[in-house]
Amino acid sequence: MCRLFGMSSAPRRACATFWLLEAPDSLSEQSRRYPDGVGLGYFGADGTPKVHKAPVAAFEDRCFAEEAKWTESTTFLAHVRFASTGGLDERNTHPFLQDGRIFAHNGVIEGLDELDAELGRDRALVKGETDSERFFALITRETRARGGDVAAGIEAAARWIAGNLPVYALNIVLTAPQELWALRYPDTHELHMLQRAAGGCHGGRHLDQSGTDGRMRVRSRDLAGIPSFVVASERMDDHPDWCSMEAGELLHVGPGLVPTRRIVLPDEPAHRMSLADLRPEAAASQQVT
Repeated sequence: MCRLFGMSSAPRRACATFWLLEAPDSLSEQSRRYPDGVGLGYFGADGTPKVHKAPVAAFEDRCFAEEAKWTESTTFLAHVRFASTGGLDERNTHPFLQDGRIFAHNGVIEGLDELDAELGRDRALVKGETDSERFFALITRETRARGGDVAAGIEAAARWIAGNLPVYALNIVLTAPQELWALRYPDTHELHMLQRAAGGCHGGRHLDQSGTDGRMRVRSRDLAGIPSFVVASERMDDHPDWCSMEAGELLHVGPGLVPTRRIVLPDEPAHRMSLADLRPEAAASQQVT
């Protein structure tokens, strides 16, 4: 299953080091499916978005995935991909960039010809083959139509997909220089959040969080003295304040890290898919590895 990780310390900038894929330390790792891509998105001091990503299709890509990535930003977005749609190349690797915002998705959407028809001329925003980037293009279009209101754009795009296309999951994280949004829909996959005080629950501690099976790790000494907000597809440490987002819930975290949470999709998808409904490669991408 793809791993999502988003973090904000806005309005303050923080330094963080990411290991998107830690080197395997036992032969048992060889029996697990290897990720198909990794990526990291963040913002420069002037708000310029920066994305570093690579498919994990060759030895040099694996080396990229295992190298430590030191970054400084107000918001961060990291993703480990298990491919469901689209080949193993950089244009299909998350996160994606549109209109100065960075986006990653965990889930499966079918009916892509219908989605392309709905996008119309905005299909030009999509550079690759994935359902995820098409979803992002629909969010971008709906955000533009609503005067730059990203939350309204996410809600409108997700509502259209939920009402018209076969859906397995639409979990997303989307970041801007000072803001972070996350959507969990429906209840297929978990999406967790943590409002972390400076120094953590005991005070004075830097952030050091790890996903399962060495899929992702992030460390930040600055967060010993700076508060932060984290969204992730799994609880990544033993902090007691982790909680799960509700199905259909849209989260927004702006400067000051005060979250706004509301249920925007209270109903089931019109065409909800089960794991058994998915193509074999899509089903494999959605199972816990």
